[in-house]
Amino acid sequence: MSVAVVSLCSAGRVDHLRAQLRALEGAPGARRVVVWIGDDAPPELDAEVIVRMPPGPDGLRLAAGRNAGALAAGDADLLVFLDADCIPGPDLLRRYRDAAARHAGAVLCGPVTYLAEGVAASDPADLVALTSPHAARPMPADDAERAAGPEEYALFWSLSFALTPRTWERIGGFDEDYEGYGGEDTDFAFRMRSRGIPLVWTGGAHAYHQYHPTTSPPWQHVDDILRNGALFHRRWGEWPMTGWLEAFERGGAVVRDAAGWRRTDAGASAPRATVDR
Repeated sequence: MSVAVVSLCSAGRVDHLRAQLRALEGAPGARRVVVWIGDDAPPELDAEVIVRMPPGPDGLRLAAGRNAGALAAGDADLLVFLDADCIPGPDLLRRYRDAAARHAGAVLCGPVTYLAEGVAASDPADLVALTSPHAARPMPADDAERAAGPEEYALFWSLSFALTPRTWERIGGFDEDYEGYGGEDTDFAFRMRSRGIPLVWTGGAHAYHQYHPTTSPPWQHVDDILRNGALFHRRWGEWPMTGWLEAFERGGAVVRDAAGWRRTDAGASAPRATVDR
């Protein structure tokens, strides 16, 4: 089964991406597809395909980038999406292949371990001892899979997942109306649920998220989250990212009224950060 590994990357994640591409070197039947997110020129990268995705009026086009990456995958039998800062574990591709053979019409999601600051990612085999998947999502045993219940689709993250091109076509890819940060992942999950497509938690398909500074909540993305959250609400009748929105409200940046979440008059002076995703 041939695989295309699709990675989205911007200038701030180049070193992370290079570590990922090194980990994929020599993987049998794997084609590395990089989607360069931004209006600058990509550096030289050891990938079979590089696609450029300039920003839109409202920021980085992550949804459009994933769609472009899937299109550039050619005739691969399986699409594997990995964020640029994720290192594939030594069994990730094998486990996604094995699970796809049993669940050909499903979206597969493996567990993700967040690495501590200073942890080198030079050899994926060395990371196995550090495996400690994020507790927010289910984690079956390494040789097992489990179908998600309807309420678990909201737990989908796009930083590591796999599916066949046919399943991708059934979902219709990501909604490109989402620009900037937030919302497109949950929208994609709700689209798969509305089409009756299983979401399968895939044990053993471990990815390791390389450390980089973040903010919680992401103050630098308040406006993106409000805009994309409102778009999601129009699509699905509910708001995503409510934990962040409530944190923004506690910080005085947003308020919720009958029409939904919006900036407060004091929101312009709310905390800001320059750290990227």
